[in-house]
Amino acid sequence: MKILLRCYSSGCLLFLISAAAFSQDSTRKPLPAIPMDTLVSTITRNLQDTISHDRLKDSVPLTAPDSSRQKPGISLADSTHIHAGDSVRHKSRTTLAAAGSAGFSSSRRNGSGRQSPAIGHFYGRIVDAKTNKGLDGTSVQLVMTLFDSAAHSRRDSVIRGAITPSNGDFSFENLPILGSYQLKLTAIGYKPVNQHIAFSLTDAQSTDPEQRLGAVDKDLGNIKMEIDPTSLQQVTVTADKPLIQLGIDRKVYNVEKDLSASGGTAVDIMKNIPSLAVDIDGNVTLRNAPPTIFVDGRPTTLTLDQIPADEIESVEIITNPGAKFDASGGVSGILNIVMKKNRKAGYNGALRAGIDKRGGYNFGGNLNIKEGKFNFFGSANINHRKTISPGTTDRLTFISNPEYQLHQVDSNVNSSHFVFGRLGFDYFLDNRNTFTISGTLVHGTSKPYTNSNITQDTLYDNGYSNSSFTQRYSNNSTEFKNKSGMLSFKHNFPRSGEDWTADANYTNGETNSINQTNSYLFENPDGPLSSIYKQQTNSSAKNEFITAQTDFTNPFTEKSKLEAGGRIAVRNIGNLNNFYTVDSIGNLVYQPLLSSNYNYHDQVLAGYIQYTNSVGKFGFQLGLRAENSSYRGTNSFAEKDPNNQGSLKDTIGSFSNNYPVSLFPSVFLTQKLNDDQSLQLNYTRRIDRPSFLQLSPYTDYSDSLNLSRGNPNLKPQFTNSFEMSYQLNYQKNTFLSSVYYKYTTDLITRYQTKEVNPLTDSTVLINTFINANSSYIGGLELIGRNSLTSWWDLTTNLNFYTSKINAADSIQTAPASLSWFAKINMTFKMPKNFTLQITGDYTSKTVLPPGGTAGTGGGGRGGTVSGNAQGYSLPTGGADASLKYEFLKNKAASLTFSMNDIFATRRSDVFINSQYSTQHTLRYRDPQFFRLQFNYRFGKVDVSLFKRKPKQEDPDNLQNGTDTPLTQ
Repeated sequence: MKILLRCYSSGCLLFLISAAAFSQDSTRKPLPAIPMDTLVSTITRNLQDTISHDRLKDSVPLTAPDSSRQKPGISLADSTHIHAGDSVRHKSRTTLAAAGSAGFSSSRRNGSGRQSPAIGHFYGRIVDAKTNKGLDGTSVQLVMTLFDSAAHSRRDSVIRGAITPSNGDFSFENLPILGSYQLKLTAIGYKPVNQHIAFSLTDAQSTDPEQRLGAVDKDLGNIKMEIDPTSLQQVTVTADKPLIQLGIDRKVYNVEKDLSASGGTAVDIMKNIPSLAVDIDGNVTLRNAPPTIFVDGRPTTLTLDQIPADEIESVEIITNPGAKFDASGGVSGILNIVMKKNRKAGYNGALRAGIDKRGGYNFGGNLNIKEGKFNFFGSANINHRKTISPGTTDRLTFISNPEYQLHQVDSNVNSSHFVFGRLGFDYFLDNRNTFTISGTLVHGTSKPYTNSNITQDTLYDNGYSNSSFTQRYSNNSTEFKNKSGMLSFKHNFPRSGEDWTADANYTNGETNSINQTNSYLFENPDGPLSSIYKQQTNSSAKNEFITAQTDFTNPFTEKSKLEAGGRIAVRNIGNLNNFYTVDSIGNLVYQPLLSSNYNYHDQVLAGYIQYTNSVGKFGFQLGLRAENSSYRGTNSFAEKDPNNQGSLKDTIGSFSNNYPVSLFPSVFLTQKLNDDQSLQLNYTRRIDRPSFLQLSPYTDYSDSLNLSRGNPNLKPQFTNSFEMSYQLNYQKNTFLSSVYYKYTTDLITRYQTKEVNPLTDSTVLINTFINANSSYIGGLELIGRNSLTSWWDLTTNLNFYTSKINAADSIQTAPASLSWFAKINMTFKMPKNFTLQITGDYTSKTVLPPGGTAGTGGGGRGGTVSGNAQGYSLPTGGADASLKYEFLKNKAASLTFSMNDIFATRRSDVFINSQYSTQHTLRYRDPQFFRLQFNYRFGKVDVSLFKRKPKQEDPDNLQNGTDTPLTQ
């Protein structure tokens, strides 16, 4: 099996290189191995970053002051009389210099020769065994076995000490994570306790954020003085954090390892993630369907191109979410963008700046400060970019006699910039209770303009044709604002894994735009000007998300747990569109027939329960989610009055729908075949509700050649998903294969129909939405992550799939066909602190995505809507590369040069066939685009940042110890 998998990985590499026309020099000598000192330093630093970043997923409470500082010359016995203003009332003592915060100094190292990262955290509470009340004045000592370089032997040394306050709390931060500890408790009148403890780092590489968090953030629970403690098994991990962590239920893409993302946006990140396909406009599909996108597990009004890549910690790809997750996004799954937030004691941050091919720039930074009971985090980014997108469109329209043949050549240029800011803080009430407040503010402008040359031929049945030529200039100015806030609380119970969380989120977005279009008509390209037509559309939109959620986890045993929670989500959207024509002297003439004022409200109430257990090597998870949803909308517009010739009347149209409680079961079955292999079978039922763009009855006339409108009569679509996965872990390699099938009823998809323009009474084509009868998506996905050598990592992805939409007999749809998608990512660790990353992708001829919701933040530059039942795209692919150089002490600074679409082969090549027209559109966007990025990180791990220290510290050491050494 392993030999076959190695062949698979190599075959994927060669196959994709051939498909994407990569060039390779077979005579190139292999890269030299990385020197061991450099490798060890890199592994240690990356592991430290791994653990500290993984602690950010949830607000696990930490006591602010580390119970480890005491004035020089004061013994532990005397310290019981010293009052402190910290959360631990009595000052603590450190008896070994720097052992608690900077890892092992000089020769104190782990047996493997690696310096131990000092990022661990032990905390808990000492209680009376009978009353369960906290014990005041208990002596708590943390003992560690260390190597004495003078005596050339190992000995036990007390590295931390504390005297508990009245509630019995204690907390030790910045501990070496590799090693064995003993916790010694003594109190007058109580039996001494000696408990072995260690960090369970086997969970550090887990794809489950809860497990990764607990790897170095250890709650020891309520320790009862009269009961013998339970020994915790010591486990150590020395692996580097990979670019991609593969799990059967999810994949985690660690953005910090992606070189090409530096200085870009979330769109640039999505291009390199397995299973995801990104078109040239930044629209994302997961297994050929648009996914639901969240930020930190909650809805957002941001689009992907409004989120800086440097602010993102990781992206979680969940192809078949269970009952705990929101039931929307049934066709393809969920993408959860996890933003960066640090909780290291002391301060740390980064500065960055970059410039690109067309003079675009970005600069920003982030800062985190943790002192006492507070953890502050903030960041800011400014981004400016210019994009160019040429294209052509050929269309044959046969809705009436005569037929029309159109050839359009476009040149689109967009200049955009935005400012992104985040601010927040955590308040650690005590060891087990944490409050978090955070907010985000985004403001930006976008100014695209398009120059089009349009040649149109009128074709009559008798063979006569009449041509016309139009030069069209379209200018758009858009301003957007987005602000959001979150308030959350988390309580950890004494039993490990038992917790309760509650949070409330508010997001508000505003967009205002002005679109001006001037058309100059000629009888032929070289002929005289025959007429001029000008129009303007003023639009404003507001959207508001309000969510509140609570979750409770209760572990019955180490293998079983019960989870339950509830959620409410409310959305309010308003859209005003005023359409004007421009007369010969430049005055705006309001056109009420083409204008609209639309308001929309929907809400979802949800609750879930989920039970997990395992028997031997067999595990299962059973879940049930219930959701009730409703929406209502109003549309104010004008229409012709049939009772009064030539007059108009104002009309207010309203529509609403209320859906009863829908049940969404989920079943996950897992069989562990052996230590390296596992098999999983799962089933879920999910929903996609029609979005604002799909429901809006307003017809967009801003582009007279491409009219669009929503359908307020749309119903939700329901999807039943089945997936079977096999995973093999061997050495440093992972192989994951998945067979999936999704069947959807009442599929929401695009559809083209003909109507009458109310202003000109001419017949026009309208792109709208319908509920098709059903659809299916099925496929086989293969993902391999291989460490081929110590300096070469390879990730490959192959996805074979087919899809089909079943509509009414009178509706023409594209036939089902077998398609495939491939992606490769290679990382080379080179000498002299250089790292090279090469990525490539290829997509075969594919039926357009058959359904899904329109993006409320899920699209790329400006959002996207679901696919078209009547079209397909031709093959496309390309290659990207990035080169990173790290320098200064501890590699604190770096320069990254990246280039996208090296061979200028990526394109959007789409055919759409309908009952009334055929259309072929070919477009490119920013080929061979490059960027140069500079990053600098700084910081100091310090548990008492604003207190005077009696010793001089090394300002250049990012992991400098801060504990005051006391002689024994």
